[in-house]
Amino acid sequence: MRMKIAAILLASTVFTIGTANMAHAQSAPATAPAQPVRYTAQQFYQTTSYGMASGDGIAFSSDGRNLLISSDRSGVFNVYALPVAGGDPVQVTRSTTNATTALSYFPNDDRILFTADGGGNELNHIYVRLPNGTDRDLTPGENLRAMFVGWNQDGRTFYLATNERDAQAFDIYAYDATSLERRLLVGLSKANSSADSDVYLAEVGSDAAPRHITPHQGNVAFGLYGFTPDSRSLIYGTNETSEFDQAVSFDLSSGERRPLIAADWDVMFVSYSPSGRYRVHAVNADASTQLTITDTQTNRAVTLSGVPAGDLGAVRFNRDESAIAFTVASDTSPTDIFVANLADGTARRLTQALNPAIDEASLVGATVARFRSYDGLEIPGILYRPREASAANPVPAIVLVHGGPGGQSRRGYSAQIQHLVNHGYAVYAINNRGSSGYGKTFFHLDDRRHGDVDLRDVIASRDWLAGQDWISDRIAVMGGSYGGYITAAAMAFHPTTFDAGIDIFGVTNWVRTLESIPAWWGAQRAALYDEMGDPATDATRHRAISPLFHAGGIRRPMLVIQGANDPRVLKVESDELVAAIRANNVPVDYVVFPDEGHGFLRKQNRIDASEAYLRFLNQHLRR
Repeated sequence: MRMKIAAILLASTVFTIGTANMAHAQSAPATAPAQPVRYTAQQFYQTTSYGMASGDGIAFSSDGRNLLISSDRSGVFNVYALPVAGGDPVQVTRSTTNATTALSYFPNDDRILFTADGGGNELNHIYVRLPNGTDRDLTPGENLRAMFVGWNQDGRTFYLATNERDAQAFDIYAYDATSLERRLLVGLSKANSSADSDVYLAEVGSDAAPRHITPHQGNVAFGLYGFTPDSRSLIYGTNETSEFDQAVSFDLSSGERRPLIAADWDVMFVSYSPSGRYRVHAVNADASTQLTITDTQTNRAVTLSGVPAGDLGAVRFNRDESAIAFTVASDTSPTDIFVANLADGTARRLTQALNPAIDEASLVGATVARFRSYDGLEIPGILYRPREASAANPVPAIVLVHGGPGGQSRRGYSAQIQHLVNHGYAVYAINNRGSSGYGKTFFHLDDRRHGDVDLRDVIASRDWLAGQDWISDRIAVMGGSYGGYITAAAMAFHPTTFDAGIDIFGVTNWVRTLESIPAWWGAQRAALYDEMGDPATDATRHRAISPLFHAGGIRRPMLVIQGANDPRVLKVESDELVAAIRANNVPVDYVVFPDEGHGFLRKQNRIDASEAYLRFLNQHLRR
C-alpha cells in the first residue's frame, strides 16, 4: 500500500534488485571476461508475459482444473485458461487491438469477467463471457471508467465501480450473478492531501452517515487492505507510528484496534483465503518482495518446496483451499506461474516465460548500490553490470529514472533492461528522493520541489557512476513517464551533464499536464495538487520546472517516445519538445506509437521501442 497520490505517471519498466552494496559498485576484475552472447530485442520479447486473475476475484475454475490468467502470447494481452495439471494455456478472448485482462471466474460456473480499454486510453469497461461464447459489456457508455471490486461471501453478487454518474467520483454497484441486473450501493472517497488520508465505514443500505474510524491530527496516511472473511474486522494500513506502512486490525463491533503486522519496511498488502484459514501478506524489503503465508490455525508460516529463488506474489487459493497458485519472478527470470499443494507445500511450475533461445545464465543479476548525493543524503538504486565490464574494458552507462513521481525501481525481470545490459550498457535504476519504499520522510522530500531536489539526485548519480573504474565517461539518462520528465529536465537544465537522453512519454509542460488531469481522478487530483502544486496558483513555478519552456538549452542528442492515445501525457507535449530541439539543430529521434497509451501493451511495440533505444545509444554513446 502506498498513500501518496502522485501516481500520475506510471513506470514503463520493471526493475530488479540483489544483495545490498551500501556505498559503491562492485570492483571490476582485472581482465575482461569473454564477450557474452548477444540477443536481439525480438528474442528478449519472445519472452511471454503472464498475470493472474484479480486478487479480488476467483482464479480457479469451478472444477479446479484451470487457472484464469492474462498473457501476451498472441502479441496482445488476452485472457487464457491455464490447465492446472500442465499444458498450454487455452485462449479465451481474441483481441487483436485492445489489451484484455482477466478478472474472475464466477463462483458456481465458468463464466468469466474481464476488462479492456480502448487503445490505451485507460477507460476500462468490464465484460462478461457468457456460456454461448459471446461477450456482454456490463458497463456500457462513453467516457467512463469501470473497476472490479470483488464478490460477496455467498457468491450471489459481485461489485463493480464506475464513474458514469459523475466523472469525478466512483460509485459501487451490486450485480446479481444470475440475472446480471444491478443496483447502486455507495460511493466513498477521502484523500485529504498527498500525506494525509482517512478511512470511513458505511453500512450498505443505511442512510446513516459514514463512520470515521481514523481520527488523527497532522499528516498521517491510512489505506485499506480489506475485510477479514468473517466480516468482523477491517484491516487497514497506516504510518501513524512508524516511518513505514504497518497493518492494523479494527474490530467492527467493539472498535478495538490492534497491531497485525509490523516491519521495518512497508507492508504492501494483507489478504486472506476465502475461509480465513490462511493469511497472506508481503513486505517491500529494500525493493524486494518478502511474502508470507500464515496458517491462522497454527500461526505458522507455510513452507513451500520446489520454488526457485525470486519474489513470490499473486497468491490465489482454489475453492476448497487445498492448493494455491502463485507467481515467481527474479532478476533473470520473468514471471512464471506455479501451483502448490498446501498439505505438503510441494510446488509445480506451469509456465516457462523466458524464451528458450536465451540462456538464463548469460543474463545479469542486480545489486543494490547506494551513493551520497549533493547534500550527503544516501540515495539507493539498482545496478546492472554487463558481464564484459572491467577496468580494462569500461562500458557506457545509463541512469534510469522511474515513473511516479513516487514510484520505485524494484525487483523483477525487465526485457528492456536485460536487452541494454546484454549489449554492453551498465544500467543504474535510481530511487531518487521522493521514491516510495524508504519511509515517509524520504517519500515526501520532493513535495513541491520536483525538478529540483530529485533532479539534483539524478545529476549527482552521473558523477558517482563515472567514478567506477568499470564504467566509461559516456553516460545517458533515460526514463518513462515522470522519469521521462526528469530526463528532459536534465537535458534542458543541465545540458552538459549527460551525453544523451531518452524521454519515454515524459511531461514537458506541467502547466498543461496538471490542468488536463482526467476527471476520473476525482479526489486524487486534490492530493496530487497538494504535492505538485495547484496550477491555479503555482503556474509560475510549474512553468519554471517545465523542460518545454527551457528547451533552448538542450544541446545533446535525444530520443523521444510517445503513445498517440496517452491520456496522462498528451502527445502534444512530445510534439512540441521535439520541434524545440530541432530548432536548436540538435539531433532528435521521434517515435510515435498510434495504438498505445501511457505505456506499451503490445509486444511488437515493445520490440520496436527497445530497438530504437539501442540504435540511439549505439550512435551517441559508442566511440
